Amino acid sequence: MASGMDDATPDLGFIEPYFLGPAAENDQFLESLLVEFLRDHVYWRRNFHPDDGFRIDAGARNRPEYLAFQAKVRAELYKLSAKLKHAVPFFHPRYVGHMTGDLLLPGVVAKLLTTLYNPNNVSEEAAPVTLEMELQVGEQLARMFGYSVDPDAEPCAWGHLTGGGTVANYEALWNFRSVKFYGIALQEGARACGLDPDGVGPGGKKLSECSRWELLNLSIDDTIALRRRMASALHGKVTPQEFHLFSQAVRKRRLEHLGTAGFFLEHRDIAPPQVLVSASAHYSWAKGMKALGLGTANLITVAVDDHMRMDPGHLEECLADALENEVPVLAVVGMLGTTEFGTVDPIHRIVEAREGWRARGCDFGIHVDGAWGGYLTSVFRRPDGSFHDREEVREGFAHFPSEVLYDAFRALPQADSITVDPHKLGYIPYPAGAFVARNREVVDFIAQEAAYVFDLGDAHDEVPRSQKLRNLGQYILEGSKPGAAAAAVHVTHSVIPLDSDGLGRLLKLTVRACEGFYDSVGTVRERWEDRVRLCVPFEPDSNLVCLALNPSGNTSLAVMNRFGREVFRRMKVDAGQPVQMKTFIGSYTSLLKENLPGSQADRILASLELDPSTFRLFPEDPRRESDHIFLLRHTLMNPWFLSGPGKGSYLDAYWAYLGEVVDEVLEEASYLG
Repeated sequence: MASGMDDATPDLGFIEPYFLGPAAENDQFLESLLVEFLRDHVYWRRNFHPDDGFRIDAGARNRPEYLAFQAKVRAELYKLSAKLKHAVPFFHPRYVGHMTGDLLLPGVVAKLLTTLYNPNNVSEEAAPVTLEMELQVGEQLARMFGYSVDPDAEPCAWGHLTGGGTVANYEALWNFRSVKFYGIALQEGARACGLDPDGVGPGGKKLSECSRWELLNLSIDDTIALRRRMASALHGKVTPQEFHLFSQAVRKRRLEHLGTAGFFLEHRDIAPPQVLVSASAHYSWAKGMKALGLGTANLITVAVDDHMRMDPGHLEECLADALENEVPVLAVVGMLGTTEFGTVDPIHRIVEAREGWRARGCDFGIHVDGAWGGYLTSVFRRPDGSFHDREEVREGFAHFPSEVLYDAFRALPQADSITVDPHKLGYIPYPAGAFVARNREVVDFIAQEAAYVFDLGDAHDEVPRSQKLRNLGQYILEGSKPGAAAAAVHVTHSVIPLDSDGLGRLLKLTVRACEGFYDSVGTVRERWEDRVRLCVPFEPDSNLVCLALNPSGNTSLAVMNRFGREVFRRMKVDAGQPVQMKTFIGSYTSLLKENLPGSQADRILASLELDPSTFRLFPEDPRRESDHIFLLRHTLMNPWFLSGPGKGSYLDAYWAYLGEVVDEVLEEASYLG
């Protein structure tokens, strides 16, 4: 099957020791590691004050209640093991569904081993080993994205793990909100205390000379500098008591103290801020706006283009509308691999837009939601930290990376913060999301229970920033958190570095699989044209590709969608059946009419030979099958997809299976009802 590239099976030798394997080929290696480090943990326990002796005597093992408890535990674990046989086989190339794959062995063993020690990464006192690992993971991710982690440089980046990408996205909003309105509180606190030193405000002005709009449109770096200048101007010129009163005056005027509703009731001349996201953004952004009290009315959806990427032209229109109405823009969020389609927004165009609007007095933060695609940055990063030329990256690919894609990844260092999920393309056990910020000084605006002297950024603070962050729970949304997750990510990154010779080499296999799938569609389309029409709505940006299927001769979108659902029903996991009964397991998504540009909708419908009039925003059918385009979604993160079984590949086997399913559904014709 033509793939548009070298059809030879890719070199898979280097990944053979990485995973347990689709058929548990590395079981002995995993078993030996688990036994070895379980024994090591046992020795550690026995050598902690060995003079104390044993608390469980040898005779206990023969007591009836002891034996009964062990038997009950074993019985329950057998039940659990039996139930788990109905779990989803994420590890296998026959799974092409959601954003979950097999787990890298270093992370599996590191997590299981560390769980026995049960560290809590809320602070260094509860996790002296794994908290340091978590901060190092943040630095590793920051380096991959191109941020500086030199503590003597400004800005210096930092990052930490979260329960997932959703929490990391919430934290981005939390950071942006705290910084955005700080200047207003600082100005009012200074006025209330009669403090107005020279040269503190932007442009060397006094704070009293700054307009509210000006203070609302400082960059993150400028707001940090404003805070420092105020602290320096007051240092040695006010008494500790006066400084404390000033600090409290600022705090009482901050949005964090007043609450979102209270702040905007008190400042009726300031409009609630907007957050701009592309129409294909993850639903966590709407949840985050609700959770932080910002409201989904202020989540502005930016249209996407024919490639399902944010439309820079419409972004400009949204920003112009905000400026005209003097609405602060909290942030523009770019997607680095959407959950549904794997597409990448033009991050470089968002950066360009900010430069233009900044010159006109309108500034905003930039966050990149790279929960899915963030780790693909390793494909572009050389081991020495430099960025590969596009032509170097293109070697071995038919399409990847497009110019837009390359420029988007190249622009990542200009973003203020980035979300990435190690438990997706990092192949790490759940939970392991991550939040990375370009400037670690933002933590001063969100710190909880910090000494008052730090609230205004005392320029003479002698506590190193790296030491402060060891009280991690003060600077993040979460409290108690598993140190085992940090150990899993840290060990994996140490074994498989975040560059093109490390993790990037593995991820290249998944992108090649996606390209092979995409290029094979043309051959299958010709072979199946008497049965179904096939359409890939847009060329994939990463390792995720969607497919629409329409029975030949059908012109109704509702009928096509019902057909697609019948096909998918045979591919989804059924808890009532042994998972082995599934030849392949997939997932689905939909293109909603309200989020789809008209030109794109027309193109997709035409390729499927559908009547455009059957695509309705307000469908009449009770099952609402005509306000979206149903798609089979294929997440190709398994590196063995282009290999076996037999003489062919899993790609060939998938098309053969899908053909059988299509014929079965066509024969039953249940979708016509």
